[in-house]
Amino acid sequence: MDEVYEKTLLYDFYGELLTDHQKRLFEAAVFEDLSLTEIAEEAGITRQGVHDQIRRTTKLLNEYEAKLHLVEKFLANEKIAREIRELADMNEKVETEELSLRMKKIADLAGSMIAGFEN
Repeated sequence: MDEVYEKTLLYDFYGELLTDHQKRLFEAAVFEDLSLTEIAEEAGITRQGVHDQIRRTTKLLNEYEAKLHLVEKFLANEKIAREIRELADMNEKVETEELSLRMKKIADLAGSMIAGFEN
């Protein structure tokens, strides 16, 4: 997965758990693509301070994901939705047996995800 996309997803799911300071620096680096020097000047801290804060914030977001797996579950749901769309598009083009087998596979995947939510 693209690093910026991954950071964006992590921030979307866990950003509200960050302090305002962490949010400002992370957003400036990831979303606004500002340099560390630009962020440091704007925030009134050193370039090294910005670097350390962004690194710690990224680590913290990854720790939240390691515990909660919300991004992982979101991506799995997204995959299931794509599969269902493909099946709907294929409905008229394939035999019923093939369609049925693929639908069962998706249902099994969704079932295992639901079991994962319960844990």
